[in-house]
Amino acid sequence: MHLTNEGFKIDKIKALKDQMAASRLPYIVIDSEENSDEFLNFYFIGFHEGKEVIYDAAMYTLRLQHESELYEIAEHEAAKRFSSFKKIQYEEDENGDMIALDVEEEEIGLFMAEIILELEEEETVKVKEHVEMDTNLDFGIGLDIGLNVTTITDDVVIKFITDFNQDKLSLDDTLYSFQMEQDS
Repeated sequence: MHLTNEGFKIDKIKALKDQMAASRLPYIVIDSEENSDEFLNFYFIGFHEGKEVIYDAAMYTLRLQHESELYEIAEHEAAKRFSSFKKIQYEEDENGDMIALDVEEEEIGLFMAEIILELEEEETVKVKEHVEMDTNLDFGIGLDIGLNVTTITDDVVIKFITDFNQDKLSLDDTLYSFQMEQDS
């Protein structure tokens, strides 16, 4: 793995260290449309089996993970109920306004909303803090990180990197369930 994985190569690690020094942060954000207040994809440097490596991390809030899991279950239930189910794709017209869904898409959307509300009320889905490692990437080592924070900030990322690299990471085993925010 180390021979072909670019994330273990000294020149790649040095280049990332130089970028981090210039930014004055211990990580570099990976440009992605998915990045938000509740999700961040970034690189940082740490060790794995005694060797320096670049970690490719995806960090997100537990609330976002919970919402994603609710949606996945609702999609699965919709696929079982509607023989012609396909993921709902929202499209914009030439003015940037949303194009209305067709009758079947509207019915599927309402069905999925009902499923999500039911799952929330029953607190069926529960999530907890976690860090999952993937050593089978072409570049570095992947980390999938779910934390019980309201937003992913520089302070949250820096604390995680520090604790992870010092082997002092302490994760909360409490199972959490969230309510989706309602538009008023």
